[in-house]
Amino acid sequence: MPREITPLSITFLAACTLAVCAAAAFAQERVGPRALLEGSLVGRENFEAYCASCHGTSGRGDGPVALELLTPPADLTVLSRRNGGVFPREQVLAYVEGTGRPIPAHGPTSMPVWGPIFRIFDPDARARTRIANLVAYIETLQRRD
Repeated sequence: MPREITPLSITFLAACTLAVCAAAAFAQERVGPRALLEGSLVGRENFEAYCASCHGTSGRGDGPVALELLTPPADLTVLSRRNGGVFPREQVLAYVEGTGRPIPAHGPTSMPVWGPIFRIFDPDARARTRIANLVAYIETLQRRD
């Protein structure tokens, strides 16, 4: 049975398209198209290619697209601080993969679900490695202050 197209689903699709296009443009500016074409497994390169357009290169939510978004991007540098000094690796991993998200019926999330997007281009094992390395890089961004 086909799903009904609603204004909310159109908004979600438009937000995802904007984020993917912005990430690709930002990646070409920051790390070059080579990182996108080769499907780098390096966490920092993936962060710069897919996350920095919204979250900023520092991870503080101050990327060049951030002001255009309805929901401000999270400050990824305070995840440990908000979790009693422990980096919430499994939660971040689940969120990036798309499994730790709100139920779709409750409305869309404004961040693209990168797990399925990576799996389109990579075999599942390679996509898991890419995501694990991305999460490990986000862990290095944690502020200690």
